[in-house]
Amino acid sequence: MRILLIEDDPETARFIRKGLEEAGHVLDQAGDGKRGLLLALDADHDALVVDRMLPGLDGLSIVRSLRAADRTTPVLVLSALGEVDDRVEGLRAGGDDYLVKPFALAELSARLDALVRRRDAAAATAAPPTRLAVADLEMDLLARTVKRAGRAIDLKPREFRLLEHLMRHAGQVVTRTMLLEAVWEYHFDPQTNVIDVHVSRLRRKVERDFGPPLIHTVRGAGYVIRAP
Repeated sequence: MRILLIEDDPETARFIRKGLEEAGHVLDQAGDGKRGLLLALDADHDALVVDRMLPGLDGLSIVRSLRAADRTTPVLVLSALGEVDDRVEGLRAGGDDYLVKPFALAELSARLDALVRRRDAAAATAAPPTRLAVADLEMDLLARTVKRAGRAIDLKPREFRLLEHLMRHAGQVVTRTMLLEAVWEYHFDPQTNVIDVHVSRLRRKVERDFGPPLIHTVRGAGYVIRAP
């Protein structure tokens, strides 16, 4: 896991960092609240360990700011304040767990593992998206409609499935074999140019009279759809 530790006490920070790195985790570190918030907003972490009492910006303010910015990264709050009201305040601020100092490193590590497992389980059971978007190209999977720059694009069923597969894998190269299996349900190569023909038609519909091209050929590999 990549973990962000926001802790101003050098001895506590060294203790946590050494233990978590020995457990195989990668740590980023900040010693004050303002820098910690910047790192939390700028980088992608699996979990955050945030001390409650910090210079510059306290830990609960960091958590509130992250939640206001729609960041759902799991946060474990550390604090010497261990009364029930203190723990409740930390959780209501948006913390996912609350650990009172002094603590055992084994418990800290186990709580972090549990937080990430819960996040991954929630993501796995989340409802699938009903809308896809790449740049100004939008697809409504329920209404079966496609728009670019707000203008409707009429696609045939096979073209819709082709575009849907590309958009679900936006930024990734999709091979011809993958398209044959996902869109045509072929588990063999019919040795035809059916994919090239359909991609060419699709390009004309979603790129003609619009902005920069979105669908690109990756020579010898397949196709990729990505924002310009």
